[in-house]
Amino acid sequence: MAGLVAPALLIDRLDRESEPNPAAVYAFRLFGIRTILLGLDLLTNRGERLEQDLREGVLIHASDTLTAAMLGIKGLLPPRTAAMTTLISATNTALAVSALGNGAKGKK
Repeated sequence: MAGLVAPALLIDRLDRESEPNPAAVYAFRLFGIRTILLGLDLLTNRGERLEQDLREGVLIHASDTLTAAMLGIKGLLPPRTAAMTTLISATNTALAVSALGNGAKGKK
């Protein structure tokens, strides 16, 4: 939610040395609305639609993890920031995989 309404605050936590880049503001707002919509889907959908949402969540979070890691490897983020964002995204990926696995178990 903060990414949608206060992207500059989050950007400052990642990079205190410069003014927020307009592309970063756009990206945080994009991620903010995406997070809200994904959360609403997970709360409201059932059955096969929920199972599809869970599969998409694994792909989305894995992509986020890869992106954060690559930004760090290429030196486009400070090492501490890259490690933090990669860890957060990897945790989200693990949670999504777990939720997908639990959803499949619940169908049996």
